[in-house]
Amino acid sequence: MIVGILGYGTLGRAIAAGLHVHDDVENVVATTRRGFEPGDDARVRASADNLELARQADVLLICVKPFQVEGVLAPLAAAPHAGQLVISCAASVSTSQVRAWTGDRVPVVRAMPNMPCRIREGMTVLAAGHGTTPAHVALAESLFATLGLTATIDERLMDAATGISGCGPAYAYVIIEALSDAGVKLGLPRAIARTLVAQTILGSAKMVLESDVHPAALKDEVTTPAGCTTDALMELEDGKIRHTLLRAAVAAAERSAKLAAG
Repeated sequence: MIVGILGYGTLGRAIAAGLHVHDDVENVVATTRRGFEPGDDARVRASADNLELARQADVLLICVKPFQVEGVLAPLAAAPHAGQLVISCAASVSTSQVRAWTGDRVPVVRAMPNMPCRIREGMTVLAAGHGTTPAHVALAESLFATLGLTATIDERLMDAATGISGCGPAYAYVIIEALSDAGVKLGLPRAIARTLVAQTILGSAKMVLESDVHPAALKDEVTTPAGCTTDALMELEDGKIRHTLLRAAVAAAERSAKLAAG
């Protein structure tokens, strides 16, 4: 299987790095206006022609900015062959738009990967477009599984996924930064404080995923009667951290919906 990547920027590079461990991927070919630079993955072949790439790829990944998608795809409408799958990673661009811009001839899956895909610890949310079969979705899931976890949802929920997992790393970084600053205030060297916080959040997240125990129950295991965790949680509740995080995610989702509406 040949995988073509239109747009070899940060996201395209991250996806390419994961695809090399996929058993069925024989070649990864990518195009970029900037050209390949020293340090780029030598296993990725460069192509200067989007049309030629579209003709030869079995799976075509769209990794350009949302405002560039139509301009990139329109000239390719007659290029894809019958068995090709198009996967769009452009935020707020619907599968119906991508399908229309490719001549209504190919199945389209919409993907929303997040930043940790760079280190193959990401979360990718997928949505199937009109005419897409379970086999197409399974193929998309297998490709993005090389970058972390995947989840498939109805496309109408993609804005919600954007607000939670697409933008989510930024929320996590704010929390890590704030707790690291607290460590410095309490006398810890900054590097040590950052490591303590990051590993604590990493380990806590893994416990949620691997134990299948509700986060509230895990929280209760940490919270001993009249202990220091209780005082800390009271401060968090007083600061309305739950409400603030909820509002942040909803605001991001609503903004994603507005971008989609144009």
